[in-house]
Amino acid sequence: MIRFSQVGKRYPPGLDALSGISFEVNAGELVLIEGHSGAGKSTVLKLIAAMEHPTAGTVLVNNQNVGAMKRAAVPYLRRNLGLVLQDQKLLFDRTSFENVLLPLSIAGFPAREAASRARAALDKVGLLKREKALPVSLSGGEQQRLAIARAVVNRPKLLLADEPTAHLDPHTARDVARIFHDFHQVGVTVLIATYDDALFNLDGARRLVFDHGRLAP
Repeated sequence: MIRFSQVGKRYPPGLDALSGISFEVNAGELVLIEGHSGAGKSTVLKLIAAMEHPTAGTVLVNNQNVGAMKRAAVPYLRRNLGLVLQDQKLLFDRTSFENVLLPLSIAGFPAREAASRARAALDKVGLLKREKALPVSLSGGEQQRLAIARAVVNRPKLLLADEPTAHLDPHTARDVARIFHDFHQVGVTVLIATYDDALFNLDGARRLVFDHGRLAP
């Protein structure tokens, strides 16, 4: 499903975020991307989602070379993946329901089907009763769960998350970790960049450990 072949990523003025990275992820796997701050974890996810392009090597997602993908093709790639970033980019002038509904509206889903999917996603993360709430009235944990609902509303086959439990209290962090485990249990391929390997110490999880832009043996 995902293949990195000798991938490098260099940022100006010559900072190597990744060097010679090679690995594969099969469909249905749960993979934890671990390492210190600045190890390259976020860069890996951004390359998969075509938010960044490699400066060396090849990144394949579903046999598509995402580094060579034309800009017009990127939205079609992202229809099959969900992305949870550290910066949640929630729309604070819209309700929880409207935030989750937005990706489906952009994709042209019929209104009734879009509304049904949005409520199902909110229900999955325990926020259905808060569908009319504005994000500013939600706790930090609820905002994170709202971001997850928006990421999975299109029922992606691939779910990417960048430090999804950062800044959450231990109880809320465990709840969020459990949500990702539930998606993996129903066959979604899940990649999580995290500093807290104990929190995501889940059965069947595979670990990729990064150290200063290189994959540890």
